[in-house]
Amino acid sequence: MQLSKRILIVEDEPLIAEMLREWVAELGYETVGPAASNEAALALIAGGPPLRCAILDITVRDGPSYPIARALEQRGIQYAFATGHGTETIDPQFKNAPTLLKPFDFDVLAEVVAHLVRAPAKTSDWASDVVPDSHGRG
Repeated sequence: MQLSKRILIVEDEPLIAEMLREWVAELGYETVGPAASNEAALALIAGGPPLRCAILDITVRDGPSYPIARALEQRGIQYAFATGHGTETIDPQFKNAPTLLKPFDFDVLAEVVAHLVRAPAKTSDWASDVVPDSHGRG
C-alpha cells in the first residue's frame, strides 16, 4: 500500500496559507485545504482523501483547532501546531504535539514535515519538542 502524499493545511490567514501551500508543494506533497475553520477542516478529514499529516494553526476562525487535532488522533494521523502566541497558551492535553512558532521559515517547516511523515503513530519522542521561531525564506 502506498502512503498518502497529502498534507492538510489549516490556516485562517490567507497569505500564510498560500505560503504553506507553496512550501508543501515544494517538498513534494499535495495540499489538502487550506481550511480556515474547524468546520471546514473536519469536513475535509471526514470526506476527503487520505492524509499523511497536517499543519494546524492553533487558532482559526471558529476557535482553537483542538477538535481537528482530536479527529486526526482518532485516525492515527500525525500533526503539528503552528502559533504566533507561544506554547503557554496550548491546552495541556496537546502539550506534546510538535509546535511551529511563527514566524518560521521553509527549512523549519521541512524539518517538521520530515518528522511527521516518518513517525509511525501520533505519539513520538520528538513530539514534545518546540521548533524555535526563525526568519528566512518566505
